[in-house]
Amino acid sequence: MQRRRLLAASSRLALGGAAWLALFGAQAQPSYTVTTAQLQEAVAKRFPLRKRAQGIMDLTVQAPRLRMMPEQNRLGAVMAVEAGGQALRRAYPGSFDLDFALRYEASDMTIRAHELRVNALQFEGLPPEASMLLASYGPQLAEQALQGAVLHTLTQQDLALPDSMGVQPGSIAVTARGLVIGFVNKQQP
Repeated sequence: MQRRRLLAASSRLALGGAAWLALFGAQAQPSYTVTTAQLQEAVAKRFPLRKRAQGIMDLTVQAPRLRMMPEQNRLGAVMAVEAGGQALRRAYPGSFDLDFALRYEASDMTIRAHELRVNALQFEGLPPEASMLLASYGPQLAEQALQGAVLHTLTQQDLALPDSMGVQPGSIAVTARGLVIGFVNKQQP
């Protein structure tokens, strides 16, 4: 009887120790989460963006609506665009649809957009000449609007614990709720 109790107690102790080790192991490599709302707020600061195309058309790009694309580890964005100016005689509403990857820039502790892909550029009722101009100028405008855009800036406080553990930001995973920044061991000089 006493042997059974001793065996049960040691089993509970072993299971508790395994759970503690799993918890400790999970905490050994910290991660940092950035919500979709935080990303949306940061990118909105760059807009509206106004550009002149070939000196004959004015374009105004509004802040994008971001969407998480975890299956591709990318972010998507839809931006409302308005084309106008004297050559068009009125404003034409349209939209850009694009997606991009993310990278960490250590020099200023930022998460930035890169590897931009324009999926669609649409305008309703735009004259054919203006459509051709926008088809060639559109990807360049989209790139100016978002390529390298800062989506989040980490602070010294955010990185204090990971730094004390000898790790630094590494991977960036897009999830349904935002970004999870993983940490990797620091490279020794």
